[in-house]
Amino acid sequence: MDDIDIAALLVSRLCHDLVSPVGAVVNGLEVLEDENDVAMRADALRLVAASAEQASARLQFARLAFGAAGSAGAELDLAEVGRIVSGLLNGGRIQLAWNLESVYWAKDWAKLLMNSVMLVTDCLPRGGTVTVQRPEGSREPRFSVVGRGPIVRLSPETERALAGEITAGLDGRSIQPYLTARLAQHVGARLSAVAAMGEVRLSAE
Repeated sequence: MDDIDIAALLVSRLCHDLVSPVGAVVNGLEVLEDENDVAMRADALRLVAASAEQASARLQFARLAFGAAGSAGAELDLAEVGRIVSGLLNGGRIQLAWNLESVYWAKDWAKLLMNSVMLVTDCLPRGGTVTVQRPEGSREPRFSVVGRGPIVRLSPETERALAGEITAGLDGRSIQPYLTARLAQHVGARLSAVAAMGEVRLSAE
C-alpha cells in the first residue's frame, strides 16, 4: 500500500465522520424552506445550529490530528488540544476527563495524543468515560488514555493496525489506528493497548 492509498483512506475516514452532521444541516435547511409552523421551524433551527457546531468541531479536530496544521517543528499547547478534543466529544455519549496541564508539546506528540483519544472513544460503542493523563512527575511527553464503559471493543484489526501490520490491508476504520502507530514510530514512542474488564488503556512512553 503506497502513500496515495493511505491518503485516500484518511480522506474516506474524514468524509465518513462529516456525513452525519452535514446531512443533518441539509435536512434542517429543507425543513426551514418548506415549513411555516413556528415550533417546527424552531426545532429545525436548533438542529442546524447543533449539527453545524458538530461539523465544525470535527473539522477542527481533523485539521490537527490528521492534517499538517502548523509549521514544521511547531509546538501545540495541550490546553488548546484539550479544548478541541472536548469539542469533538461534546453532546455525545463520551464524558472526557482531561487531566493534562497547559504545556507545549511537539506537534507530532500532540497529534499522537489526539489520535489516541479518538481510537479509545471508538472502542466504546455505547459510550462511557475517557480519562487523559500522564505519569506523575514526568517532564517528557508521555500519556495514557483510559476508556471505561458498558461495552469495550478493541478489535483484532485495530490491534494489528496499531502494531503497524498491513498484510491484511487497511480500510476506512483501520486507517486511523494505523496512523496512530505511524505517529508513535515517528516520535520514537512505545505504544501499548490493553482491553479487559470494561476498560481499554492506550499508553505512549
